[in-house]
Parts: sequence; structure tokens; C-alpha cells
Amino acid sequence: MQRAQTFENDDIHFAYNGYTLTEEARRVLQQKADFLKRYPKAKVTVEGHCDERGTTEYNLALGERRATTAYQYLKQSGIPVGNLTMISYGKERPLASGHDEASWTKNRRAHFALNLQ
Repeated sequence: MQRAQTFENDDIHFAYNGYTLTEEARRVLQQKADFLKRYPKAKVTVEGHCDERGTTEYNLALGERRATTAYQYLKQSGIPVGNLTMISYGKERPLASGHDEASWTKNRRAHFALNLQ
């Protein structure tokens, strides 16, 4: 399903060491909330990710804050908590493997794994 693929491919990104939603992130999350309202049986896992800088422990905590921020937005938009889970991967699952700002920017994100059942 093309819409489901778009849903999963559209991550939100965060500033260095940050977990505050940008206007762009809010727009993307609202689109996700609208999608989930059309598919009430859909389940989503919100994944928090970080770049490679910092300790494993620090990045797991930061990834959790990022996932929580996105999770809370979806919850406040009317998505039932029974349809939402979250996990932090910290720096363990980078999207980009480089060791530069361009790669780090891509890795500071929340990803949304969709299960339509």
C-alpha cells in the first residue's frame, strides 16, 4: 500500500541534543494522525533515534525523549494509546553511516513503524 510506505518513509527530525518539535515535524505528525484516524486498527511504533555523538546511555535517553514527544503529539491528536508504542534505539540504528553533519542530521529523528494488521 503506497500510503503506508509514505507513512513509514516520512520521519521527523530534531536539532542537535534536542527533542522539541519543529513546525515541519508538527505538520508531518498531523498528517500521520489524520492517516491513523482513517485506519483505526493500525498500530504504530514510534522509534527515537540519535546521531553517533554521545554515550550509549545518553543517546538512549535522548531517543526516548524524542519518541515520547512524537507519541504525545499523536495521543493528543486523538490516536488511542492502545494503538501506539514507543522505543528508543539511541545511536544503534543509524539511517546514514557517515561521520559528518549531513549524516548526523539524518540520524536525529523519530521513525514510525506501521502495522495495518
